[in-house]
Amino acid sequence: MEEEAIIQIGHRLKGLREVLDIPVDKMAQLCGISNEDYLHMEEGTGTGYLHVSNLQKIAKEYGISLDELLFGEEPRMNSYFVTRKGKGQVVERRKAYKYQSLASGFRGRKADPFIVVIDPKPEGAPLSKSSHENQEFEMVMKGQLELTIGEKVITLGEGDSIYFDSTQPHCLRALNGEPVTALVVIF
Repeated sequence: MEEEAIIQIGHRLKGLREVLDIPVDKMAQLCGISNEDYLHMEEGTGTGYLHVSNLQKIAKEYGISLDELLFGEEPRMNSYFVTRKGKGQVVERRKAYKYQSLASGFRGRKADPFIVVIDPKPEGAPLSKSSHENQEFEMVMKGQLELTIGEKVITLGEGDSIYFDSTQPHCLRALNGEPVTALVVIF
């Protein structure tokens, strides 16, 4: 399912680019990556760059919902949307992160809330930082999380939260060899 979801996201990116006649270099520049890396995203092989933050940049730039890129569906609700426990739309954009959308059906929302599960990486494994417009809120629900913002490294435990400027390059790491579950809201 994970690989299929990534391939589907890539197909939607390519379809958007082709329908709107957007040059590859413009999409790559928007994401801050090379043309080659962007094309890998479209092929479903560039999971290192298939960040929700890059998809959010594309969605905002071209006036579509993030859900259309992630799940292939347009949100339909505009007064409220309920997500039952464990029932949110799920996308595993790469092995280390699994996103469950908590508001995928709400049209015109101002924030994108997710439950994110971050799998541990081997000690010393490289982390890739990403950045995106606006701000981000994270609250650790289970486990211990290392968040790097720029050069600052912050450790958060269960119940700890942080609100930060997400234009700063940042990355996440699960500590102690255990997965981390966090509430993440991208504004």
